[in-house]
Amino acid sequence: MSVIETAVWNRRPQTAVRIVDAHAHAGPYSLFFIPEAGPDAMTRVMDRCGVAHAVVSSHLAIQLDAAEGNAQTAEIVRRAPGRFTGHLTVNPWQDPVGELARWGDDPRFGGIKLHPDLHDYPLTGRRYAPVWEFADRTGCPVLTHSYDGSPYNSLPHVEEIAVRHPAATILAGHAGATPLGFDLAIEAAQRRPGLVLEVCGSFNSGADIARMVREVGTDRVVYGSDFPFIDLRMSLGRVIFSGLSEEDRAAVLGGTMTHLLQWRSRLGR
Repeated sequence: MSVIETAVWNRRPQTAVRIVDAHAHAGPYSLFFIPEAGPDAMTRVMDRCGVAHAVVSSHLAIQLDAAEGNAQTAEIVRRAPGRFTGHLTVNPWQDPVGELARWGDDPRFGGIKLHPDLHDYPLTGRRYAPVWEFADRTGCPVLTHSYDGSPYNSLPHVEEIAVRHPAATILAGHAGATPLGFDLAIEAAQRRPGLVLEVCGSFNSGADIARMVREVGTDRVVYGSDFPFIDLRMSLGRVIFSGLSEEDRAAVLGGTMTHLLQWRSRLGR
């Protein structure tokens, strides 16, 4: 049994691997109640599980008010820069150019978050063009919601963007979300080297994650949880007990995402 598995069975925080949650949120959600959704409560859970860092976007930003929500995300990172990095949410209906101009150079933000399903706008639409121009120019990773069969962010939408913007790093959030979606996400990632699979969701398993790693590589698969929308412990356990080698598991749990977040240093910023 590995060190990290032993820590889980002994119910103590693991310290063997730097874990980075690539897909987290913070704050209340308008459609249903999420208990203890603030960053302080999130940090307590992260500490219990040995999660070093999380990349967050506020629920307010992805759903109702990108400008105010991005300001909230920036404040969360200001208060705890060692624990959080921000995802800058771009809503295509709420001044995407202005939000990128306001926050694009702010080091509190390490990625961009898109949610076409919530925004009722296709990932391939022209209103997202400023995002792809920024990603092409800087190397900033873009996390987009992806869901098999969606009219807005299905895997064909994601792959079309990867074809149009081969220099961009695109994280397919939920990796398509369903068993068929996982197949399509793997096939798209095999064809498009800029596409990275992020593994949070309610329908995948450790075996699915291990297959993603086998078929696309550890530099193309990252751990995310959707915390606190989904409890990070469920997503974390699937990776820890997926049967991956210790080296591969460390890459998925944090090594690959840590590298992706260093794009500002590669620009000399």
